[in-house]
Amino acid sequence: MTIRHDGITAEWLGYATLRLEGDDTVVYLDPGRYGVLTGEWEPDTPGVGHPETRDYAPKDGDVVCVTHVHHYDPDGIRRVAADDATVVAFDGIDVHASDRDLDRLSDLDYEVRKVGMEDELLVDGVPIWTVPAYNHEDGPNVGADGEPIHPRGIGCGFLLAIDDTRVFWTGDTDVLEGHAELDVSLFVPSISQNFTMDRHEAAELAEAMDPDLVLPMHYNTFEALEADDEAFAADVASRRVPVVLDR
Repeated sequence: MTIRHDGITAEWLGYATLRLEGDDTVVYLDPGRYGVLTGEWEPDTPGVGHPETRDYAPKDGDVVCVTHVHHYDPDGIRRVAADDATVVAFDGIDVHASDRDLDRLSDLDYEVRKVGMEDELLVDGVPIWTVPAYNHEDGPNVGADGEPIHPRGIGCGFLLAIDDTRVFWTGDTDVLEGHAELDVSLFVPSISQNFTMDRHEAAELAEAMDPDLVLPMHYNTFEALEADDEAFAADVASRRVPVVLDR
């Protein structure tokens, strides 16, 4: 389903993949992984939600943004990126830290612009700001060793403006200081029960941020990401913030 909002369209393609389109520009955020573009699940991955069966490779993206190594999928990028696309990727992406066999960013046949946690840039006419994204050391999203699953410095979120409509994809993060002060029209939070802010925290942040519309994603891809999106939508709506689900 395609969501229309304030002159742009937004489509959640599954997992962390979001497609945004304005008058003349197409932007993808975190394309690929877990079969969301191919319709095939990775081995031993229990699917509980997205995707539908597909072979998605439009190669129409002008800008492709990647928040961190967990969402880095070179095949996904190649499926969505136009030949002259620019890839905007967090500079801490380390393919050697992954158990997947990944091409390096330098191996991609696109212009690659690396960004930190608090950068500002203009790419193909699209203003982009990066926002810190990590788990708190004393929060619930820590591993068996007590360390955050997403430590500070692993990635970022993206705030971008398409035709003056400001869209914020949180990336994999807890709610952080400063999130509520962002000027956002379309707020796209993760609502999974693990690894990131959960649906309750995302709803509280939506109320504090007061965007024009909330579109959740990054949930129900596999069991650990299960979330009750209808309960989330009801919670957000009860706070008098417009919300929509893309299923």
